[in-house]
Amino acid sequence: MALTISELARSSGVGVETVRFYQRKGLLFDPRPAATGGARGQRHYGELDVKRLRFIRSAKAAGFILDEIAELISLDHTGDRPRARKMAEVRLAELDREIAQLEAARQSLRRLARECAGSDDGPCPILEAFEEPASSRT
Repeated sequence: MALTISELARSSGVGVETVRFYQRKGLLFDPRPAATGGARGQRHYGELDVKRLRFIRSAKAAGFILDEIAELISLDHTGDRPRARKMAEVRLAELDREIAQLEAARQSLRRLARECAGSDDGPCPILEAFEEPASSRT
């Protein structure tokens, strides 16, 4: 299989510029011929490139940042499963914190919506809740 950069991007659901960005970051190999200094020449990609790009997208969807994704890729070559597991555990703890914050925000909005629905008299509790405190106004 020999894919162009646009075919690789399309097969993985990203744009061509995303592929180029990942290449600049060292996450994807840039297959342009070295004889042209890597500045010209058609790029050809294979199944491993498709798998790598899909891995990057999945890891990003799980919340890993690019440096962490690069480390995960390198861990694949070393087989350092304990380090990969530790990275996943840290990411899970971060997700749990984010979920707790979102749950608190949802509960707060539900309460405000109920209070707002209770009466059409007086100021809206939702609008009041989001107003800046008087001490922070200039």
